[in-house]
Amino acid sequence: MDYSHQTSLVPCGKDKYISKNELLLHLKTYNLYYEGQNLQLRHREEEDEFIVEGLLNISWGLRRPIRLQMQDDNERIRPPPSSSSWHSGCNLGAQGTIMKPLTMPNIQITEVDDPDESDQMSSPTDSRGLKPLQEDTPQLMRTRSDVGVRRRGNVRTPSDQRRIRRHRFSINGHFYNHKTSVFTPAYGSVTNVRINSTMTTPQVLKLLLNKFKIENSAEEFALYVVHTSGEKQKLKNTDYPLIARILQGPCEQVSKVFLMEKDQVEEVTYDVAQYIKFEMPVLKSFIQKLQEEEDREVKKLTRKYTVLRLMIRQRLEEIAETPETI
Repeated sequence: MDYSHQTSLVPCGKDKYISKNELLLHLKTYNLYYEGQNLQLRHREEEDEFIVEGLLNISWGLRRPIRLQMQDDNERIRPPPSSSSWHSGCNLGAQGTIMKPLTMPNIQITEVDDPDESDQMSSPTDSRGLKPLQEDTPQLMRTRSDVGVRRRGNVRTPSDQRRIRRHRFSINGHFYNHKTSVFTPAYGSVTNVRINSTMTTPQVLKLLLNKFKIENSAEEFALYVVHTSGEKQKLKNTDYPLIARILQGPCEQVSKVFLMEKDQVEEVTYDVAQYIKFEMPVLKSFIQKLQEEEDREVKKLTRKYTVLRLMIRQRLEEIAETPETI
């Protein structure tokens, strides 16, 4: 990759920009960290716009269950046809309408009279007791199995459809079925999406939900940058998650991007995060020291203004005792 010095600015949020030169330095560090892995990022120039693209790791941090679609948008599972339409050789469309039967090979079919009960088990022969010779045109016995059960090309059988409903792959090894269509992904499990630096937070959310066919609205979720210190920073709708990941650094032991519910998570600033991991007795000792310091400051200010009030009173008395001069 060419990391030559460049001076133009790259947007990283609303009214926030970073120089291309600085971003390239961060990108170089990022790619060195993931050297030889598919998480390395690429950059390109398109109509004087600097674009970075690649995979972004996102961890699941949901507390409530999500809903999965029963069927894919591009490939709907057709309902099994009725017994009458199945044996008549007709296909059912996506809405249950009868379609034309599939084209069958051009085979001549002859009717064969039912043999007598006495010779049902013997093979048919001519009057001389010899089996007839095969002609050029193939001939088939017209039986129930030949007419009723017919191959329908790429149309799935009912058993295939049931198998697909039971074994539709979804999230982190989860297989879709009606009993588990609503479930909660394992907290901290990781997935990824391929995005670029021009995609905003809502666009990345929609892409992730569409990847796993999640029916929940993207408005229910948000992306958070979560640090090991406990700091949680919510990405705004105008932020670019891939740029944010690059600026945070590549090491996920320091910070990760989480998908979480908007109404279940509160942002935690750096100052507050410093005290999160302390035990309760330690936090109480901090509070006690702060209260003692506050009391000392209050007493100091009280003494200061008490002395000042006495000085003002004395001065006023001196003025009052001094005779007025004409």
